[in-house]
Amino acid sequence: MNGKIATANLGRLSTTPALARLNLRRLYTAHKSGALGLASMLGGLALWEIAARWIVQDKLFLVAPSDMIVRLMELTRTGEIQQHTITSGVEFLVGFAIAGLVGVAGGLALGVSPLARALATPWVSAFNSTPTVALSPLLILWFGIGLLSKVVVVFIVSVFSVLVNTQAGVEGADERLVETARAFGARRSQIFLKVLLPSAVPFIVAGLRLGVGRALVGVVVAELFGATSGLGYLITTSSQVFDMGALFAAVTILAIAGVASTELIRVVEKRLAPWRQR
Repeated sequence: MNGKIATANLGRLSTTPALARLNLRRLYTAHKSGALGLASMLGGLALWEIAARWIVQDKLFLVAPSDMIVRLMELTRTGEIQQHTITSGVEFLVGFAIAGLVGVAGGLALGVSPLARALATPWVSAFNSTPTVALSPLLILWFGIGLLSKVVVVFIVSVFSVLVNTQAGVEGADERLVETARAFGARRSQIFLKVLLPSAVPFIVAGLRLGVGRALVGVVVAELFGATSGLGYLITTSSQVFDMGALFAAVTILAIAGVASTELIRVVEKRLAPWRQR
């Protein structure tokens, strides 16, 4: 009896390393994309550090990540970076949220209504082709130097990416599915909810991801004129006094905000369209 117990315990011990390797393999498979992305980021930072330390060797042209982190910690201790980040964050969130709602609603309307499409398409094409960034000083003159003008700039810069992609998603729905739904007696509202809207979800997500980048650019551009706070304002003032550490710190925060926003949109996409996940 004791021999059987000892043999069983020995068998369990021998399988423990195999189970550990299997669990590690499963963990890596489940988070492979994130692990590769993290490795890519760390590799890029290492190359950046090497280039700044031993190749360029001039902080006016390129600041090493370690020096940037030191400067970022100094700005954090004084509370300056928090104030700028909150200001830009509010402008980005409000402007992009309005742009997302208006863009999705407008794109769906243009996709399902031939009359609305005929009336609005010339205007959408015109405004989408207009360099709205160049109009930022005029918009600030109209709406003042407060929050409203920055929100308007962010909205105008990012809304058309969402609108055009949403419209393309509705118009690109499979006609065979639409005809099949009609053949089974589906109403227009049912066709919209069950066929057109699910078909448009990937395009809506793509438009939102494009809009994130444009919205962040809009934040910086809006703060270049008449601002007293914000990451764009910090970039401007830092460049004027050649404080490259603060400049790169502000740019890095904007980049992190873009990555975080894009990942959040992916999470929402998984909830809305789980059938698209590979």
